[in-house]
Amino acid sequence: MSPNTRTHLIQGLLFLATVITTTMAGAEWMFGNFFSFVTSSVHFLAEKISGKDILLTKTPMGWTQFFAGFQFSIPFLAILTIHEFGHYFTAKLHQVKVTLPYYIPMWFGIPQSIGTMGAFIRITSVVRSRLKFFDIGIAGPLAGFIAALVVLYYGFTHLPPPEYIFTIHPEYARYGLSYPQFAYENAEGNLALGDNILFWFFKTFVADPARVPHAYEMTHYPYIFAGYLALFFTSLNLIPIGQLDGGHILYGMIGKKKFDVVAPALFVVFIFYAGLGMFRTEDFAISSDSVFYEHLLSLFIYIYFLYICLRKISENPANAIMLSLMIVVAQFGATYIRPDWDGYSNFLPFVFILGRFLGIRHPETEDNKPIGTARMILGIFALIIFIISFSPKPFIVL
Repeated sequence: MSPNTRTHLIQGLLFLATVITTTMAGAEWMFGNFFSFVTSSVHFLAEKISGKDILLTKTPMGWTQFFAGFQFSIPFLAILTIHEFGHYFTAKLHQVKVTLPYYIPMWFGIPQSIGTMGAFIRITSVVRSRLKFFDIGIAGPLAGFIAALVVLYYGFTHLPPPEYIFTIHPEYARYGLSYPQFAYENAEGNLALGDNILFWFFKTFVADPARVPHAYEMTHYPYIFAGYLALFFTSLNLIPIGQLDGGHILYGMIGKKKFDVVAPALFVVFIFYAGLGMFRTEDFAISSDSVFYEHLLSLFIYIYFLYICLRKISENPANAIMLSLMIVVAQFGATYIRPDWDGYSNFLPFVFILGRFLGIRHPETEDNKPIGTARMILGIFALIIFIISFSPKPFIVL
């Protein structure tokens, strides 16, 4: 088997595995039941081996639910694939060597799994100009964004009657359509999708208001959930830092010298927002010594975490330490002045990936000619897409 054939086989198997895992995850979100097909198989085998009936607290999902999960996996993977092939075909157009997409399956059979960690293509030759980086970087988000708009439009214009939710939560039926007043009083773990400008627009001006589901039930509507996730990942990719798509776009627009100033500054702002509210002055105004020292230890760990994320921002480690301390002091100051301000700490793992692995800066190119007015306008349009797709708090747990 040739190396190319082996690579294509791996890519095909990864894609097939990702179709299966995203379909399973989609079914779990749709039906609110996280007993998976693996659990069903284990349950069946255990009954056969023991010869006894084994009771489960929930009914395991079967093939009916699995096939229903395609309503999530097909639109979601379609958007992801269109995004990646936007990069692929643009790279080919510029005669840049690039691989077909590698899909990354990921499924745990538990809430908060979407069945994949995304997909990526590998550029296997040197990109020698700002213009090529710009074109390759912007093609994916633009293509994926258009596909996400189509999916969201279909999802919001084909909403089922509001009684549909009773097929997912039969326990709500006793309350009728007034269930939100009663169903969430003692419920924990419900997930709401935080609004971004575009999602709010679709809910307000496109959908039938009588059919728009409650915020805590959006994940049961596969097309809406797939479209929302596409916007979420598009906005993350468009953050103008390092070698994210947004980084390629900004580098093409302003060049290496300015980028090396702007991108680290934006990274610091991102960190400041992500960690805002994690520590407050009142946390340390506690009479109990043990609780005080717990908070102090957590604070030291947090500062060290920031240092790791910022270590590559400068050749001098002392600069990263100083910057980490400045961010923490600024966060304390902001929450002291405005106690109601909170960031979104779930962005911190992404901050770590950016700072430690993907990098904040961008590799320099031989050809640094300006990209021209038309592409500058396109870059501004990509910034607008980022603004209307980005949610400050994308996932809110009750």
